[in-house]
Amino acid sequence: MASSSVAVRELPLFPLPEVVLFPGRPLPLYIFEFRYRIMMNTILESDSRFGVMMWDSTQDRVVATGCCARIEDYQRLPDDRMKILTIGEKRFRVLDTVREKPYLVGLVEWIEDAPSEKELRELTTKVDLLLKDVVHLSGKLMDQRIELPEDIPNLPKELSYWVASNLYGVATEQQALLEMQDTGARLEREVEILTSTRNHLAARTVLKDTLN
Repeated sequence: MASSSVAVRELPLFPLPEVVLFPGRPLPLYIFEFRYRIMMNTILESDSRFGVMMWDSTQDRVVATGCCARIEDYQRLPDDRMKILTIGEKRFRVLDTVREKPYLVGLVEWIEDAPSEKELRELTTKVDLLLKDVVHLSGKLMDQRIELPEDIPNLPKELSYWVASNLYGVATEQQALLEMQDTGARLEREVEILTSTRNHLAARTVLKDTLN
């Protein structure tokens, strides 16, 4: 379901290896390739938006679902290279390729989570508690105090994006979470991931305490 009166639009596309952007999450980028320098200069003259999509090295292709990024700030470097800070906005699905040179442009439709028929407060609380457990056990293993950021979202959908964006080294899993259009299903999968992580960390903590 489109979340805007403009259901379909053309969008410059920026494939990135093993990178998945989520709504509301920041993504700093260093732009050095000639075609992407052209792209960013063009974008800055329009609405400062482009699509970030994961390049799947296992499939040797760009995935079909990505997240729109808006340029929040940028710094020009010598040779027209740039450092830019972007923030994720709406998710999209590519319907067709408009052109491939000098950079990729696609015809996209916006996608949103369907309205949930389930009460998500319990799931949200469970994810929050698991996050605290994971952080506590991680700190214990490293012999240092680690605190969760104070600005973690407390709304179900926004929390699900935050958790997904902070999973490291599992781009394929992140992509699957990005493509889900059910907030509850996304949170349930994150409960599974966090529970597995917590159990693994707990076992390592017991071993560490035993050896000490």
